Amino acid sequence: MQTHEIRERFIAHFVKAGHVEVPSAPLILDDPNLLFVNAGMVPFKPYFLGQQNPPFASGTATSIQKCVRTLDIEEVGITTRHNTFFQMAGNFSFGQYFKEGAITHAWNLLTGSVADGGFGMDPDRLWVTVYLDDDEAADIWEKKIGLPKERIQRLGMADNYWSMGIPGPCGPCSEIYYDRGPEYGADGGPEADDNRYMEIWNLVFMQNERGEGIGKDNFEILGPLPKKNIDTGLGIERVACLLQGVENVYETDLLRPVIDVAEQLTGATYGAKHADDIRFRVIADHSRTAMMLILDGVTPGNEGRGYILRRLLRRIIRSARLLGATGETMERFIATIMDTMTPSYPEIADSRGRILDTAVTEEKAFLRTLESGTHLFERAAESVRSSGAKTLAGDQAFALHDTYGFPIDLTMEMAAEAGLEVDRAGFDALMAEQRDRAKADSRAKKHGHADLSVYREFVDEHPTVFVGYDNLKAEGRVLGLLQGGATVTRAAEGTDVEVILDITPMYAEAGGQLGDRGAITLGDTRLRVNDVQKIGKKLWVHKATVENGEIGVGEQALASVDEGWRHAARQAHSGTHLIHAALRQVLGPNAVQAGSMNKPGYLRFDFNSARALTPEQLTEIETITNQAVDADWAVNTFETSLDEAKAMGALALFGENYGDRVRVVEIGGPFSMELCGGTHVAHSSQIGPVSVLGEASVGSGVRRIEAYSGLDSFRYLSRERALVEGLATSLKAPSDELPDRIAQLTEKLKAAEKEIAALHRRQLAAATADYLKQARQVGDFTLLTARLPEGTAGGDLRTVATDLKNRIGAEPAVIVLATADDRGKVPFLVAATGGAVERGVRAGDLIRVFGGPVGGRGGGKPDMAQGSGSDASGIDAGFRAVEDDLRNR
Repeated sequence: MQTHEIRERFIAHFVKAGHVEVPSAPLILDDPNLLFVNAGMVPFKPYFLGQQNPPFASGTATSIQKCVRTLDIEEVGITTRHNTFFQMAGNFSFGQYFKEGAITHAWNLLTGSVADGGFGMDPDRLWVTVYLDDDEAADIWEKKIGLPKERIQRLGMADNYWSMGIPGPCGPCSEIYYDRGPEYGADGGPEADDNRYMEIWNLVFMQNERGEGIGKDNFEILGPLPKKNIDTGLGIERVACLLQGVENVYETDLLRPVIDVAEQLTGATYGAKHADDIRFRVIADHSRTAMMLILDGVTPGNEGRGYILRRLLRRIIRSARLLGATGETMERFIATIMDTMTPSYPEIADSRGRILDTAVTEEKAFLRTLESGTHLFERAAESVRSSGAKTLAGDQAFALHDTYGFPIDLTMEMAAEAGLEVDRAGFDALMAEQRDRAKADSRAKKHGHADLSVYREFVDEHPTVFVGYDNLKAEGRVLGLLQGGATVTRAAEGTDVEVILDITPMYAEAGGQLGDRGAITLGDTRLRVNDVQKIGKKLWVHKATVENGEIGVGEQALASVDEGWRHAARQAHSGTHLIHAALRQVLGPNAVQAGSMNKPGYLRFDFNSARALTPEQLTEIETITNQAVDADWAVNTFETSLDEAKAMGALALFGENYGDRVRVVEIGGPFSMELCGGTHVAHSSQIGPVSVLGEASVGSGVRRIEAYSGLDSFRYLSRERALVEGLATSLKAPSDELPDRIAQLTEKLKAAEKEIAALHRRQLAAATADYLKQARQVGDFTLLTARLPEGTAGGDLRTVATDLKNRIGAEPAVIVLATADDRGKVPFLVAATGGAVERGVRAGDLIRVFGGPVGGRGGGKPDMAQGSGSDASGIDAGFRAVEDDLRNR
């Protein structure tokens, strides 16, 4: 049974049982605790926590959620059931059926005949576990389902009590296992061998809320949830493994084709060597995860989600190289996994070019890293050999990995080829320290669910009615007041307060548009509204300051939007849509929005691209945008179904979880059509001129365009005109001749700088002969010490030292140069000729000898080292210290 059919059978089973099918949420959600969605229940958390009522009339739902877990990346391929990306099929009940319903639904699907829509599994091969004291679940399995008591095992909290690992919903669970047979391990059920007995479905009886704590069984149970709920998770990949009769999840129909391609590209054979098999599995697993992350808007970077994606892609490249690949492989891997996954995720087809471009660009960059890392390794290896050692130190291997991104596996492979070993224990110790720091930092940043309980009664019972699309003023009743996170009945003059109204014209921050500014008035009382935020997508919270009078719960108040603020904000937001459309015209459909921010008069637009825009492209984007302004197109907004909006070609923002009904903003027909809840102008001409300020990188693979709109654009252009007029006056040239005039002056300046530099070099060369006269014999060495003129640059020290070494030749000599600058700094340098190095002199050692008296430090290679100090009065003492060191050798 193919994976796509398994998905279809699961959904059909639960829809037939009255559940509402819910599409998978994106892998990225606005959750402070999660880099990625890591469980099927994550999109439903507000319903489990009681923060919102589920929008399903039946109170039940089913979904197949995209999930990513990356805590154990190094385990991928070693165990045969671990995927970083997986599809979690689940059924959910919010206060409807509980344990008996969940168990019955699961059993019927697993053991039901294939002809009737089930999976057709042999019931004699199924085992279950329950929580230690969950007699209710054990009785249902035995008495209702008829499972023999000996195939029901009780396990402790670490195994059979579920939570997300952070504060949130939790509860005991019952896990269903499939016995793969004695060839896979020992008898005795899941508690004896979880390789032979493969877990396929976890039924969570979610009834409690957990508090802070670390680990699976070290946390406090805060109390019961408002309702008893069901959350289940069936692993699609594991079921596919069993129903397709393959050894592991990497050999199923979705991943095996990538392994086949890897065999073609590397010349290695899957199944021949255990170490190679792990690498094949890493390639297959990570290719899928990387592809799905890019699909949902992640780009490679050095932090957070971007770092995870970069790490996955680099592990693919590393594994392919270790298998024997010599060229680029990413395009084939990613294209293959897109082919296998598109039937379940049709949106992949629309993003195929963008996904390939992102992955291939990262591969090219990493291959360059590998090339430079190889050179660094060769230098490090030569240093080890020249010292007579046979082991590359752990800190050197760690520096190659941490600073230059050079994988330890390649370091060890190349060391073996060079006849060296690597201090792997030292490397591992440094890696462990780094992981501990990262984990500590991660724990410090986690803060559980924001305490939304204070808003709970308002969210469920009194959602705010937003009337701000058509009105800038509206009367509403004060439903609630909050100060310092607690509800109050009144707020007095001078206090900051959060105001909850039943009706408001004020836009709450969303979709990149800042919240409105304005006022709330009642009688002589006036509140200045500084910001508007949204809670649970239902509740508008006005953050305000009571400027005079006081306000109380239950009173009628007039909310007024600052008209100037709204007008300029609408100009910027509509301008953002035009910039997006113009960008796609210039770069094509692969230029996908990665975020935006707009406020009165200003907008910025982030998009996925590995390359900077050319000046010509930026000018074209600005021109197309202003042509759209000049066209005076009507700006139409309407609501429709999500499917209908997508069919019309409306663009959606990555990471946004849309409902069944969406709002579409259309400007100029096909020119711009996006899903958007923001406020907009009525006609494109009302945006006013749009001035593009420029574009720049804001992270790996993400670029940002910034622009002014409306009056702010006009003011910017006025300033630019004044600047041009000033330059024209100063240079005595018409404005249209300024570029040529400035270019001429620039060329003259460059020529003058070259002349000065040549004169400076001649002066240094002339001075070198004088410095040679200062050389003297100290023991077996010639020592030359010289204080160069104040202000001599560090680079000049190196130039003089190199010239002196060339003049001295092979005789054992040491050169010490120092100077001082007008900031009180003391640049200094020590150089040793080849003859001195052969006699054991190391410039890096002597640099520390000189550095002490001048309060400085430095480093370098055996033949030349540089440093900087802070005490010019110690230069002569430094010279004497080096002389004493040489004399005592």
